Amino acid sequence: MFASLFYPDKDWGMVKLTPEQQAMVVDAEPKIFRPVSGGWGKGGATNVRLAGADSATLKSALTMAWQNLAPKPRAKKKS
Repeated sequence: MFASLFYPDKDWGMVKLTPEQQAMVVDAEPKIFRPVSGGWGKGGATNVRLAGADSATLKSALTMAWQNLAPKPRAKKKS
């Protein structure tokens, strides 16, 4: 799972970022992003205030989260 809605409540969503990505977005937009509390947050799980995020900011966060967890293409075997 790379993202979810309504966590911890209806005003928030969550994206699974790396800790480095999380630090970057929280520093850039502290009113929109915050680490999820506890161990999940230390691993990069990041809350997103849905009403505060514009579509470009939300798309960027969702894209980063997807790329972090999407399957990587397999290398072709050489014959």
